[in-house]
Amino acid sequence: MVDQKPQWSSVRDFATWEPVLRLMLGEDTERRAGRPARVAGRVGRHGWSLALRGRMSPAERAMVEHVQGALVRGGGDEVAFTAEIRPTGRTTLGLVEPSPAVQAAIGYPGLGVLVLVDGSLPEPWRRLPDPTPGAVPAPSADLELLERTLRERLPDAIGATEEEITAAEERLGVTLPDELKVLYRVTRARREDWGDDYAAADRVTDAVGYELSALDGLYSVDGASRHPRWQFGATKAVITPPDAAVQGLAGSPGWIVFGSNGGDEIAVDLTPGPRGHVGQVILVDHEQSLGAELVADSLTDLVLNGAREEGRDRCEDQLPVVASVGSGGLQSIQAAAHPALEVLSIGECNGTPFGLAPVTGLPRLRTLTACPGALDDPLEIAELAGPEFLELGLQEWRVLLDAGAVPRTLLAAAIKVQGQDHLPAVAVANEILALWDRPQIIQTLLEGDLGPVA
Repeated sequence: MVDQKPQWSSVRDFATWEPVLRLMLGEDTERRAGRPARVAGRVGRHGWSLALRGRMSPAERAMVEHVQGALVRGGGDEVAFTAEIRPTGRTTLGLVEPSPAVQAAIGYPGLGVLVLVDGSLPEPWRRLPDPTPGAVPAPSADLELLERTLRERLPDAIGATEEEITAAEERLGVTLPDELKVLYRVTRARREDWGDDYAAADRVTDAVGYELSALDGLYSVDGASRHPRWQFGATKAVITPPDAAVQGLAGSPGWIVFGSNGGDEIAVDLTPGPRGHVGQVILVDHEQSLGAELVADSLTDLVLNGAREEGRDRCEDQLPVVASVGSGGLQSIQAAAHPALEVLSIGECNGTPFGLAPVTGLPRLRTLTACPGALDDPLEIAELAGPEFLELGLQEWRVLLDAGAVPRTLLAAAIKVQGQDHLPAVAVANEILALWDRPQIIQTLLEGDLGPVA
């Protein structure tokens, strides 16, 4: 273990942590029985994870908030800690401060995700749309009707010139659909065109059904902007059922955002799903990270009839793309083996560990997560076609590291730990990070005395 020179002096002072350690000792049954007590947890700027029973009193919250204050003053985001308190009161406190290469864990006790390639994203957020060469505009698309209706609703609006529309297309790198061109020929939706006439802006919103963006504010939905962190994203997959109107993507160069409802993005879709139409109108929910909702078959449909509440195309049964084995899932690896398999999660084995032979040749398998002890031979991981994310127990990582068999195709990795004791995992995490020459996780040991059992 490495004892680093303090950079966050107050956070790395034993006295800062002493009230929290005393709080976590609770009834202190271990020391009363003559055994060392161990406590662990994490404190971050915006919350904490501590094994405490019941609701905290204001005084107890103040103890933790004191640590948070020290963290903020030192410029840190989060610290994980483990302490061993011996019956005499002598205490060893280990602090783990995150590396810039580690995405902190949310909602579970791991160290976080080791990002091995800077700026990398899980495959679903890199996925480009599938081609839909047979897709055409919906029958409801009617350019003359759309323009007539909009001009009736917005008789005084200032429209865009053909040069302005061409400039928007060149900036976006796409040809805008004819309906969208009609919309902006009627109104270019620039705030300066309305001046202090706020009612004019409201009339545009009422005419279209959503708050309209200016022509020079159009943009495409970037999948990376919807990325929910490796912790969650690695086990997700893009699934577009054969009867879907909208592809289950995070984003697409063909999702052209032209408005909003105050939180969600409204876009025309130039890359529809198998049963969709070019130019259909979709809603990109800001609370979702994949997929979009169909709200109208065409812009004409939207303007004349308003948005419909059809919802997203959902694929509840994610097999064969995503599979879970053990712990209530499938009973064997063989049952999960399929050429389309991308994500495999292996739970507790309840006896005989699982072998990976049935999936080692699968071309699309990119994510493997496995509970500690669930794998018969961790070295079989080296035979996988090209994994980009692994989450394994300490012993499994130890086997791969000792054999020099950590797949170099990995973009990110995680270590499953028991409880909140992070310290044993830090050395292994740093070995993994070193293979990619990534910044190391900092460990600090502090000594103190909490006094004997009362």
